[in-house]
Amino acid sequence: MPERFMLGRTARTMVRWPFGLLLVSWRYLWMTTPLHRTETRGDSGDLPPTLPASVVDDRSQPIAAGRGALWHRVFEVCVVDAALGPERLIAALAADLNAAAPTEAAVFCKLDGPDRTVRVGDEYVVRMPSPWDGPVRVVDSTDRSFRLATLVGHLEAGQVEFRARSDGPAVRFTIETWHRCASRLVDLLYARLRVAKEIQLNMWVRYCLGAARVAGGRVRDGVHVTTRRLDDEAGVHEACSRERAGS
Repeated sequence: MPERFMLGRTARTMVRWPFGLLLVSWRYLWMTTPLHRTETRGDSGDLPPTLPASVVDDRSQPIAAGRGALWHRVFEVCVVDAALGPERLIAALAADLNAAAPTEAAVFCKLDGPDRTVRVGDEYVVRMPSPWDGPVRVVDSTDRSFRLATLVGHLEAGQVEFRARSDGPAVRFTIETWHRCASRLVDLLYARLRVAKEIQLNMWVRYCLGAARVAGGRVRDGVHVTTRRLDDEAGVHEACSRERAGS
């Protein structure tokens, strides 16, 4: 990527960072949707899916490239009176990842792959109101889900999956993430100061609410957020081993 382009993009990002972060924080403070949050210690059940060898290369940033604890988070909403079922909802989001995104907090820009679709191997960058833009690659896609993995330069090392399923007459939409922090500085911001952790929560909570809007329904019982932290070295090592086995 040309150096002049990188410098220009960095300058634009730094200019919009304080304003975007202020707007994100303001809307988060005034959000009226109930949040149900739990945080517990993780175990071997919190390991991420194995990455397919076909989508791993020297630009991939898997769990093994991260620092510190392994974080497993689930953000979920139950959508009632939805006009779209699970397959149509995922198809709508796959056609436009920004349809549900809080665009003042995150904008998905496609870098590689056909427009208006999500296919394995496609690449995006998530533009955020900070110097924390996140490059990702699509590593899995089905009628009811798609999964992204981080690339070099992302704040996190890991994966995020978007999926929907039927829950009786309702639709349950879920965002599930598995990651470690990409550096010691990010680990400080995320695990100790909790700034990056709350920004991540705000973004995915509001994406869940956006997905309910795209589905044409209403959220029942707010957004449920489950956070599990795996500090055990053996568990983190197993997660890294599984990734290597897949590649």
